[in-house]
Amino acid sequence: MGKYDPLCTFLKRWRRRNDAEGVELRFAHIEDIIGGLLPRGAAEPEWWCANGRADAHAPHRRAWLDAGFEAIAEPKAETVYFKRRPTL
Repeated sequence: MGKYDPLCTFLKRWRRRNDAEGVELRFAHIEDIIGGLLPRGAAEPEWWCANGRADAHAPHRRAWLDAGFEAIAEPKAETVYFKRRPTL
C-alpha cells in the first residue's frame, strides 16, 4: 500500500456517501488519514495544482484523481478543497 492510498480510500467513501460538490480538508486531517506528515512541498500550490490525467504519475495526485476529484489548495490556510470531477 502506498502512502496516499488511504486518502484515495477516504475520498472514494466520501464520494459514495455525499452529494456535495466537494470536501475541504485541513492538512492536519490529511496527515491523520495518511498516517504521516505531508512533505514540505505541500506548502506550495504547485504540489496540489496538477489535476489532469497526464499529471497523474505522482502518487499523491493519483490519490485524488483515482477517487474522482481535483484538488484546489490554499497552502497558507493549510486547506485543500477536493472538488468532484465530472463522471463520464
